[in-house]
Amino acid sequence: MWSDETGEPHKMKSSYRNATPFTTKDGSTIRELMHPAVHVSLGVHAQSFAEATVEPGMRTQAHMHRRSEEIYHITAGTGRMTLGDAEFDIGVGDTVLIPPGTPHFVRNTGSVALKIICACTPAYADDDTVMLSDASSNQK
Repeated sequence: MWSDETGEPHKMKSSYRNATPFTTKDGSTIRELMHPAVHVSLGVHAQSFAEATVEPGMRTQAHMHRRSEEIYHITAGTGRMTLGDAEFDIGVGDTVLIPPGTPHFVRNTGSVALKIICACTPAYADDDTVMLSDASSNQK
């Protein structure tokens, strides 16, 4: 544990219970666990870390990020990932790399909430997110 000269722990952590959920551009529910726009006082400057939730029977809207590289790590549920021209099943313990400029979306194919930890660098930004039509993203 890091501590300062007084022996007190540094405030370099956030709390899940304090991360207010909101709906992002792709339609998923997000909790920003670490993001420069919210946690700069903790020292976060270049990346973001969030939990996305997709409810059973739902899917995110097809989109891509011009600059951000994303890594998804599945912590609950099952789904089907569309990543560029590839489509594959995802489940607990799977990790997916989403390079910048790659169209993607995810469907919850299970009966419980699909929970995805999302790490982005540079940090997630709405102005870096390009929403795509069904035709341009090869959706089925």
